Amino acid sequence: MSIGERVKAERIKAGKTQLQLAKMMNYSVGRVSQVEQGNPAAPGFLAAAAKALCIDQEVLTGTPYRDTLEEEGPLVGITELRAILCEGEYVRGEEPLPLAELQLRMQMINDDDRKGKSRRALASLPTLIRQVYGVLRDNPSPEVYDLLCNAYNAVDRMCRRFGFMSLTIPAIDRYDWAAIHSGDRLAIAVGKVMRTRLLVYQDSTDLALMLVDRALAEADGDTEDSLSVMGAAHLAGAVAAARGRRRDIARDHIAEARLIGARLGFESRAYETLFGPANTEVHSVGVELEAGDPGRAAREGSALVLPESMAKTRAGHLWQDIARAWVLTGRTDQAIKALNVARRIAPQQAKLHPSVRETFAAIAASERRSTGTTAEFGRWLGVPS
Repeated sequence: MSIGERVKAERIKAGKTQLQLAKMMNYSVGRVSQVEQGNPAAPGFLAAAAKALCIDQEVLTGTPYRDTLEEEGPLVGITELRAILCEGEYVRGEEPLPLAELQLRMQMINDDDRKGKSRRALASLPTLIRQVYGVLRDNPSPEVYDLLCNAYNAVDRMCRRFGFMSLTIPAIDRYDWAAIHSGDRLAIAVGKVMRTRLLVYQDSTDLALMLVDRALAEADGDTEDSLSVMGAAHLAGAVAAARGRRRDIARDHIAEARLIGARLGFESRAYETLFGPANTEVHSVGVELEAGDPGRAAREGSALVLPESMAKTRAGHLWQDIARAWVLTGRTDQAIKALNVARRIAPQQAKLHPSVRETFAAIAASERRSTGTTAEFGRWLGVPS
């Protein structure tokens, strides 16, 4: 089933008309009808629909896509990560490697994830976390807690990447615990930025924007680390405001992020924010798509020239947004081209992201007969065109 079909099924199950659901969501009845008929649903729409229908958003997206995940074999690491998150602060530690070696391995895991090799990153993560807890038993130092923050940050990213959204809740809780023990105010601020993503997913944009303001106050400074965290907080604020359809606030956050990005001058790896001028422009496209002008998002996004250092996952997500923007403007020919760019840059991500499937479904529905390009993409995605 498509997301639109799931929205309709859950609406009927709840005994609601399209008009009633639209009022509960604060959306127009026309938009509800369009989604149910196959138009791509924005993340903000999905969050509002799930909240109104009192269901998990995964019921609407169908994630995680277990059949697709199993095409490449078992998803090694996810079961062990779930166990670690259940253990909370009582994680069973393993015989550790030297701290410097564990820090190097953490960097390799982050590098793999940013390059789109998230399966390999995920497989390595549980052992590293248990080894860090092994160090923690004898050396509860700020350095060790910093490494745990880094690890739980990666857990949050990869659980979202593979569609296991329920695991992001304890991952962020464990991150916050480690950040407080590290005593690092910037790490604590990053935890608030991470939590905004969770709140936006649950359609709690007011609280998300409040946390952004607190993170900005905590991160204030002139160092690369401070600028990176402040910039990341502004981008989180832009996304939250856009999802809440507060276009002016979203654009204000983008403007502030541009100023900080100009001061920084490059894409930073500080706290794995990957904040910088290029990342700001990527988020600007997303803001225009969510709360502004899809046509503008499609044109400006297509014209962006990203640096070679840009994370593959982030560049791939840009082209996913561009594809959805082209669909919303009726240019399905450009949309399928954009999807193929996203596929080429970050294939693993493209195959598992709900927006890709919805965009593709809208493209296929608009064609009386699937073109060769559309049919081939559908075969690769595992979805009939």
